Amino acid sequence: MTHGAIANDQLTLPLGKPAPQAGVEAISVGRRVVTVRFVRHRRARRYVLRVLPDGTVRVTVPRSGDRSHALAFLRRELRWVDLQRYAAARNAGAILFRGDLLALRACAGPSAGTVHVGTECVQIRTGESAKQAASRHLRVLASRELRERLLALADRLRLVVKQVTIRNQHTRWGSCSPDGAIALNWRLVQMPDSVRDYILIHELMHLCERNHSRRFWTLVERACPDHRIARRWLKAHEGELL
Repeated sequence: MTHGAIANDQLTLPLGKPAPQAGVEAISVGRRVVTVRFVRHRRARRYVLRVLPDGTVRVTVPRSGDRSHALAFLRRELRWVDLQRYAAARNAGAILFRGDLLALRACAGPSAGTVHVGTECVQIRTGESAKQAASRHLRVLASRELRERLLALADRLRLVVKQVTIRNQHTRWGSCSPDGAIALNWRLVQMPDSVRDYILIHELMHLCERNHSRRFWTLVERACPDHRIARRWLKAHEGELL
């Protein structure tokens, strides 16, 4: 069974069998939980996916539709759903933090001009937007966390790093110089921990092998067996980082 054409911000699927009841459900899809609202529509001729402004996925099911087909359609089109959710969230003022979308909310209380970033309340400076304040805060976190994590991994792998710097790089996630100095992109704090660690290990392996030869990737594979999964995440989400 194949899906129909994309119509603006919707995806459609040909007709199936008995429809589920309307309602909001939290459904596990892969390693994530997606909030889904099933809506039965007797005039609908196809299944339709639409991402609502709050990130909920609405699945319109024909009167004779089948829940299992609707869920299968959702799972197949999860990448499209993710793109729509990230676009809606960013337009609404959300950012990625450790691989999850983080809604930027004003802090409660008498302190004006502050925004929640995770569990912390960040002051918004004059001329800053909430997203700019959050970005500044993430850079501070990066300066604290990335160096510590890199050195911990280096110690585990019995490698010596002479210097670690955190930079605002626009074309790379990290770099390793011939003298053993490693530079890291602060945006690594926006990634899932496993993806961040892959990039750190990638740069550490350049201490042993300066190029991207087969030997280099063998070293990466040995230190980070899930590196292919991390690389797929980067390919799928790199455009959603600040």
